[in-house]
Amino acid sequence: MQFDFLMIGGGVVGMAVAYGLLRRGQKVIMLDEGDDVLRASRGNAGLTWVQGKGMGMPRYAELSLQSSDAWPFFARELSERSGVPLEYSRQGGIDICFDGQEAEARVTNYRKLQASSPYLARSFQWEYLDRQALLTHLPGLGESIHGGTWSPHDGHCNPLLLLRALLTASLKMGLSYHPGCSVQRLESNIVGFTANTLGGNFSAERIIVAAGLGAKHLSPMLGLSGEVFPLRGQILVTEKMPLISQLPTPQIRQTDNGSYLIGDTHEHAGLNRDVTTSIMAQLAARGVRIYPHLNNAKIVRAWGALRVMTPDGFPLYESSKIYPGAYNINCHSGISLAAFHAEELAQALLNDRLSHEFSEFSSARFSKIN
Repeated sequence: MQFDFLMIGGGVVGMAVAYGLLRRGQKVIMLDEGDDVLRASRGNAGLTWVQGKGMGMPRYAELSLQSSDAWPFFARELSERSGVPLEYSRQGGIDICFDGQEAEARVTNYRKLQASSPYLARSFQWEYLDRQALLTHLPGLGESIHGGTWSPHDGHCNPLLLLRALLTASLKMGLSYHPGCSVQRLESNIVGFTANTLGGNFSAERIIVAAGLGAKHLSPMLGLSGEVFPLRGQILVTEKMPLISQLPTPQIRQTDNGSYLIGDTHEHAGLNRDVTTSIMAQLAARGVRIYPHLNNAKIVRAWGALRVMTPDGFPLYESSKIYPGAYNINCHSGISLAAFHAEELAQALLNDRLSHEFSEFSSARFSKIN
């Protein structure tokens, strides 16, 4: 079979783009290294988030907001196609401010962000709430919390179910999926592009590198940027607790089964995914500060995972100038941007207009940083 696209990477970014291309009638083959690699898709809290996105790049905030608006339909259709519930909810979210200085800086930044874009000024909704007002959204909130920003755009899903749903639906639409497939080399040839693996060679007319940290050595083979690095995040999981109607926050949220996820760390630790006692202690203390009723809760699980970061922290979308038909897709907001990746980005790839429509996200901007 002749394939239209060869997808390198089967995390949530690659899966969402592949799903979008398959919905548009494309034949896609995917090479996925497997669950034993440094997969960010399985190591996050599942937030579909807008707050805090795009400071320094308003276009990123716009994409995040557009993706948030597209998520309800995306989730509903994906669940129908796959038969997998995503545990998706979009009832708004809170980003906690621990003191007055943090609150003042947050309000200033959000106002600047809105002023930088007519679309954001019109569409990005948020409000600062003091602790008393927050109690409506976060019952049981600790007395030392200063306040927080609320936005109706924020929500959450189960990231493991999202990944399963994308794979299940994609397989139903004809995805040729090859797990446990480590790519050694990428090359351009008469058929388009070929990936050399220990298990054989795979080819397609066009190729997308969505390999997360693997892009560091794979993307330059096609004249694309490999400027990515790992940033570790650690998460604590409590025992199941009585369900309380609380909005999600980046710092802590209660899952549908009653457990609390406590996280939001950012550590430069190379490729080390280990959990550390010092960070675990900090997370536990912060969790109790936010919700004092967790003081005696048991910790049942903890893990570390590696985010995929670019030099400025914003997504990387680019076409190869040397090898037309080769594309680079990388970001650390794969959950939040999943709806956008499956819709607008997939359409731009199909039309070969990635560089035209999303030029701000090419690696050319990194020269201004270095």
